[in-house]
Amino acid sequence: MSPESPTFTLHNVRVLEQDGGFSEETDVLVEEGVVSRLGRSLTMPANTPAYDLRGLWLMPGVFDCHAHLALSTVNEGELLGTPVSYSTLETAVNLRRTLDAGVTFVRDAGGADAGIRRAIEDGLAPGPRLQVSILMLSQTGGHGDRFSERVGVDPDPLFGDLMTTVDGVEGMRLAVRRLLRAGADCIKLCTSGGVISPLDTPYDTSFTPEEIATAVFEAGRRGKPVLSHAVAGEGIDLAVANGVRSIEHGTLLTESQAAAMAAAGCWLVPTLSIIRDLLDRTLEAQSEAALIPPYAVRKLLALRDSFGECVRVARKAGVRMATGCDWIDRRQHGRNLEELALLHEAGLSVEETLLAATSGGAELCGVAERYGRVAPGYVFDAIVLDRDPSDMAVFREKRTVRVVFKSGVACRGGDLLAERGAAQAEPTKEES
Repeated sequence: MSPESPTFTLHNVRVLEQDGGFSEETDVLVEEGVVSRLGRSLTMPANTPAYDLRGLWLMPGVFDCHAHLALSTVNEGELLGTPVSYSTLETAVNLRRTLDAGVTFVRDAGGADAGIRRAIEDGLAPGPRLQVSILMLSQTGGHGDRFSERVGVDPDPLFGDLMTTVDGVEGMRLAVRRLLRAGADCIKLCTSGGVISPLDTPYDTSFTPEEIATAVFEAGRRGKPVLSHAVAGEGIDLAVANGVRSIEHGTLLTESQAAAMAAAGCWLVPTLSIIRDLLDRTLEAQSEAALIPPYAVRKLLALRDSFGECVRVARKAGVRMATGCDWIDRRQHGRNLEELALLHEAGLSVEETLLAATSGGAELCGVAERYGRVAPGYVFDAIVLDRDPSDMAVFREKRTVRVVFKSGVACRGGDLLAERGAAQAEPTKEES
């Protein structure tokens, strides 16, 4: 019984407010997919569907600001042996799982292209709203270099003829322009080394200040932001100093770096989920059940004692944060809301966590005027929870999210609406 027309009323539901707390039971009128009014005992239009959500909680759809929806594995052998058509159809499965989890907006940090974004917009595949970086730019020998020692060339099995490696100011200028031509909403750089890369360490620095500044300048001319994979060291310093919009990961962030980020208005997307997931799998069975090769396991284990510390450091300095999972495997997509529980455990309050996942993500992605809140004039992308989210553990359980709305249409949860709905709502008198 999901509404065929995205005009309806929700009664007696607790709504996430601007301060990160929840209201008392209230009514929400949605008209043509946009929130029209909120309040108690509102006068509602006659002959529209109504749903009594007493005992449930309503919050905006979650933003995942660091996803890889087109990745179902990082195993090079499997990637090279999988037809593009198969990978594309599996991406559609990842999109659906992510939306069903309660994520209604994704900033994809490499893999998804403008065609996937268009397919969602045109209704060819169900999925969250999407911003794409298409791929991540790396210097030769950096975190995103797809070099293969076996064949001695750059096979680039993930991204076709748009190469991921660039060197020099003019190389960077051309790469950014090509990505913008291909429809990128943002540009992603790798300014430090990483974990799942054979040629570097997290403390290795990638790109010169001039190369980073060129990327920021070229993207800025088109009104597009730059995000930077930066785990540690000078890669964070150079990215912040040269104007990137957000640091992705920041796992070994220092107090001085956090202070510089706060002063520059640079955001942090900690991506705790991927680190925790890989650590758990590695510790359970060493590399047998891990998603990553042995060299990456060693680098990952070196980060174990620092897990979550970047959140505490950033919070103390006043750095704005948004949620992102960095899922890279088919077994992970759809578990996105686990990031909320991890952020809370790392030091954010319940209210800070909920805002980072909603209005914070909307602000980072530049869409805060229309998304990220349940308020008049905002698009009704929202989720209904059957447990009090002040207990962040609820976000570890998929069944907690009972209904997912996108533009007022229930993409998931028609059974609950059928239980709670009335065929027609009689007009009610508004209390003064």
